[in-house]
Amino acid sequence: MSMDLQRFHATFFEESREGLDAMEAGLLSLEEGNRDPETINSVFRAAHSIKGGAATFGFESIAGLTHVLETLLDELRAGKRAVEAAAVDAMLGSVDVLRALLREAEHGQAADPAAVQAVLGRLNAVLSGQAAAAPAATAKKEEEPEAWHIGFTPAPSLFMSGNDPLRIIRELEHLGPLQIAARLERLPGFEQIDPMEAYLAWDLGLIGKVPRSKIEDTFAWVVDDCELEIRPMAVPAPPPSLAVEDAAPATPVVAAAPAAAAAGAAPAANSAAHEAETSIRVSVDKVDALINLVGELVITQAMLKAVSGGLDAAHAESLAAGLDLLERNTRDLQEAVIGVRMLPVDAVFRRFPRLVRDLSTRLGKQVRLRTLGEGTELDKGLIEKIADPLVHLVRNSIDHGLELPEARSAAGKDETGTITLAASHQGGHIVIEVSDDGRGLNREKILAKAAERGISVPDNPTDSQVWDLIFAPGFSTADAVTDLSGRGVGMDVVRRNIQALGGEVQVESSAGHGTRTLIRLPLTLAILDGMTVSVAGETLILPLAYVLEALQPQAVDIRTMAGEGRVLRVRGEYLPILSLSEYYGYAGQRSEDPLVVVVEGDGQKIALEVDELVGQQQVVVKNIENNYRRIAGISGATILGDGRVALIVDIGGLVRSLRALPQAA
Repeated sequence: MSMDLQRFHATFFEESREGLDAMEAGLLSLEEGNRDPETINSVFRAAHSIKGGAATFGFESIAGLTHVLETLLDELRAGKRAVEAAAVDAMLGSVDVLRALLREAEHGQAADPAAVQAVLGRLNAVLSGQAAAAPAATAKKEEEPEAWHIGFTPAPSLFMSGNDPLRIIRELEHLGPLQIAARLERLPGFEQIDPMEAYLAWDLGLIGKVPRSKIEDTFAWVVDDCELEIRPMAVPAPPPSLAVEDAAPATPVVAAAPAAAAAGAAPAANSAAHEAETSIRVSVDKVDALINLVGELVITQAMLKAVSGGLDAAHAESLAAGLDLLERNTRDLQEAVIGVRMLPVDAVFRRFPRLVRDLSTRLGKQVRLRTLGEGTELDKGLIEKIADPLVHLVRNSIDHGLELPEARSAAGKDETGTITLAASHQGGHIVIEVSDDGRGLNREKILAKAAERGISVPDNPTDSQVWDLIFAPGFSTADAVTDLSGRGVGMDVVRRNIQALGGEVQVESSAGHGTRTLIRLPLTLAILDGMTVSVAGETLILPLAYVLEALQPQAVDIRTMAGEGRVLRVRGEYLPILSLSEYYGYAGQRSEDPLVVVVEGDGQKIALEVDELVGQQQVVVKNIENNYRRIAGISGATILGDGRVALIVDIGGLVRSLRALPQAA
């Protein structure tokens, strides 16, 4: 019976990418001096799993490269060679090439054949360098066994993974004459037999000078679902079950479980089975569909609540109680469903140790990476889209933010610079920080470059206004263009990408002490808590996470300043006033006694003038760009309980528009 293996490809690619991430983390740990055997074992297991899957699905280039890589790792974990910089560097290079080969297999993006051959050459060079000490002796030792004893004890759950011990035994028969003896000690009474569990174990005698790797490849697909022992033995005259007693002592092998661990194999298997039962892989599309349905439920609940307001008191009281319960349950359901999409931001952070290592080596700088708050959770959609902006910021910090060791030493600093990646929750946002302890931004240089490019700058600009100039398209203060980055080059793209996610970017810098970039993002792209306001007969939604307070302004607290427009005094602080009616061009009737809502975005407070505060409610965010086009000052839309569409205000966009007004005056 033939089996269509293509339906398993997606799982293989996803698990292989996870394996490569684990390999990279382990190799970087080895390079830093960690010699924990479990670190080498974890790297080996990842390579072994990728090789087994690639061989099964016929991805020969991936299987061939991982086979060489696995050989080197096996020598490292067996203690046959020391962990050296050349070996770690070659293995890190193989991780990059394997990623390219995975893309080729999954998407048809051809990998560079020269890069594949180059990394194979580096791995083989490392291997041959070790073997040069005693090549003849090693070869002779490998040719000594004329037969192998194989102890094969399947886990009880082996059948559930689609594997069959008889198929494996038949594969071994292709390698040479095979003697077989079954072990029946685990076989229960007939009434207790579960046909879905594997009870039999096997002692196998394989006759012939067969390479150990061939045997290991046969068991590659079940190595995690069995206890396996492979050891040389003399050519047996009696059946293997008798010859085992006279066999040579067991030697370390790639796929064998150590004898000392055999007693603990059952608990480990039970633990793995428990883990498999409590987690499943679910397509992101299915989760998104579920979130959309919950969003529609939120809208329906708001609609029912709006309708109930028009009923008589006798009927409305019981209906209101039911609606309150529905609202609580809907909110709990929404939080639970959104929680499914939440992933720790470590999913992004863990790609940076390699980036920092490679760039610092290339630029001759000493860099220490510090990460904080890796467990902070963020929506999966945001995690996928935030990676590129963070990569650009980190590259900028290393290339132009941090000084060379001698310059840092001359300035009285530690020769090793520090890049900090931190994540935390603040209100309804997640805040991601990228900071360095380098030279900081040069205020005079930025202003000179702005004048050279004809960019309008306010008189006596504040530091924040100067730092904001680096987000102008194509702005750069670099003396020379490099292929890595330029402080400011591409920063407009960073801001645009963050704004597309409903977030904002803020830069802080101190000369000689470093630069700090703060990115504020909503926790999720799906549902938010909003304040509903009325402006000239239209309904708008203010994201509640940005709202500080609402108040009725007094005439004595409002002033008009030349070139700055109106400002409102709030407890001794003057805030610019922005009329939402004027900003959006609404022509409806306005209130004679407008209210103001104080909000904060991009690190600046402003007072938004509105006609009425309608209330607070959860709203489902709908994307406008996909259905119409991008609108300045609007981040999205929602559907109200009465079926009307309300626009969601982009607080950060309003703040930035106010900053631009003095420049245009």
